[in-house]
Amino acid sequence: MSTTKWKLRLGFVFLALSAFSGIVACTKKNEGASSRVVNLAIWSNYLSPETIGLFQKKTGITVRVSNFSSNEELLAKLQAGASGYDVVVPSDYMVFAMSKLGLLRGLDRGKLANFSQLDGKLLDKPYDPGNRFSVPYDWGTTGIAVNRTLYRGRLTGWKDVFGNPALKGKYTLLDDVRETLGAALRSLGLGQNSIKPEDLEKAKRVLMAVRTEVKGFTSEPMAPLASGETAVAHAYMSDALQASRSSGGKIEYIIPEEGATFWIDNLVIPAGAANVEQAHALIDFMLDAGSNLATVKSVLVAPANKNVFKILPPELQANKALFPSDDVMKRMEMIQDIGEALAVWDRIWTEIKAGI
Repeated sequence: MSTTKWKLRLGFVFLALSAFSGIVACTKKNEGASSRVVNLAIWSNYLSPETIGLFQKKTGITVRVSNFSSNEELLAKLQAGASGYDVVVPSDYMVFAMSKLGLLRGLDRGKLANFSQLDGKLLDKPYDPGNRFSVPYDWGTTGIAVNRTLYRGRLTGWKDVFGNPALKGKYTLLDDVRETLGAALRSLGLGQNSIKPEDLEKAKRVLMAVRTEVKGFTSEPMAPLASGETAVAHAYMSDALQASRSSGGKIEYIIPEEGATFWIDNLVIPAGAANVEQAHALIDFMLDAGSNLATVKSVLVAPANKNVFKILPPELQANKALFPSDDVMKRMEMIQDIGEALAVWDRIWTEIKAGI
């Protein structure tokens, strides 16, 4: 699977269910797994290589790792009856959806000694009040990535992308209704979770106006950006920072001055988990400062453990893309459940992509 972390939204759930209904036969093989085994499903390239080895050495528990490419794929597997997962890593809005559908097991806080090390700013969020089902694993933002060998012009936000003749045919937007329609709302100074018909109509007009300028809507924007096929991409922070590292700094990540998405990825236990004790042990290990430090350095996400920042290398501590200032964070919004209005968002998204 691509190393790009996809974050498609709930509008695509039913497509995902159809595509992955065949998963059940494979996952049922894990039923009755050994008590010394724990099955982890996580994003590709989202785990420090040494973390699993250290956990296995410390506990004697074997970790079986599998990957998924989107929250919707993971949801589809769980709804289809997959029982081969003990720990999974959904994003914030998907925790809400999974808990509402009864797909998650409540966490035993007494088995999570490292819970006390978590950053209070990441706890008790609307998607899981009281953290009954989830604990934060990492956090980040969604913004704009630019290949500075291809475009050296001013770029501080969406106003410098939308309608810019120099970027016509040279930028991509995420193939994600909540992120991209949200970005259009933000470009207008509106809230990215708005359900007001007049706001959504204005956002639709923004995207329809730039539709012929956009090279494409994609969930994998970094490969064409790094190769020079595109100059600018709507992108997730971790993907952009990894691309910057691998390109020797050619890729710059920018948080739009109009504001951006703030997201949290989480560790949860599915309701059908067979190895609950081992699941808690793995989660607690992943919350430890040492494990969280390795994740930040490897994946380039921000830590959930409040003690990690002070032991990071100075260059990461000083990275304002990884750790935005308090003033910048005030302009962030989390993607929220919008209930029945999601159908309206999906209809508008379909019309935008179809050009109608």
